[in-house]
Amino acid sequence: MLIYGLNPVLEALRAGRAVAVRMLASDRERLRELRQLAESIGVPVRSVEVAELDRLARGGVHQGVAAELRHAEEYTPEELIAAASGPPLLVVLDGIEDPHNLGAILRSVDAAGADGVIRQTRHAARLDGAAAKASAGAVAHVKIAEVVNISRAIGELKDAGVWTIGLDGEAEERYDQIDLTLPTAIVLGAEGQGLRRLVRESCDRLVSIPMRGHVSSLNVSVAAAVVLFEAARQRGDRG
Repeated sequence: MLIYGLNPVLEALRAGRAVAVRMLASDRERLRELRQLAESIGVPVRSVEVAELDRLARGGVHQGVAAELRHAEEYTPEELIAAASGPPLLVVLDGIEDPHNLGAILRSVDAAGADGVIRQTRHAARLDGAAAKASAGAVAHVKIAEVVNISRAIGELKDAGVWTIGLDGEAEERYDQIDLTLPTAIVLGAEGQGLRRLVRESCDRLVSIPMRGHVSSLNVSVAAAVVLFEAARQRGDRG
């Protein structure tokens, strides 16, 4: 797995996920500090030309650095629940294929202190490249469980006592009118089409975010942030 950009590489180093770094030979302060951090923890650093980084980033903004990561630890939904320090707060992704949306969601999951993400192995954006860059490094920290079937995973969450709350623009109930201090999984649908029918029907409740302007919905990553931080507000400082 390859990532690029200053913040993603920095967070990968801090998380112990980076195994090798490639970067420009530059006296820029942030690149120099990143090189020193990598070398201090024993991660090899190789100086390369900008053309190599351009090729690795495939048009992305690499900011002069890229890194190879070891594979992330694999989790099951049950392990995410068990590892939660309080009532679990999870995010379930139903077919998020845009890497920028995926990265932004991971960034919000990390920032709001949620306990992890459950997503389908197929019809899902890759975790490297643009998604890692958009996550600002959160991809190195957020626990992710890959499942074959989202509807089945939702059923398993319910069996474990986790309330499954689907975001649906047509739902009558508002997102801020429900108790998000309970064990909760926020279920987000794909860009454009939203939740698939079986996934929608599997959720315990459906909620919407009121729209007061002219557009009918929010970007899925923005919607995720809105609900995650409402959950964080209700739960208070979990320490």
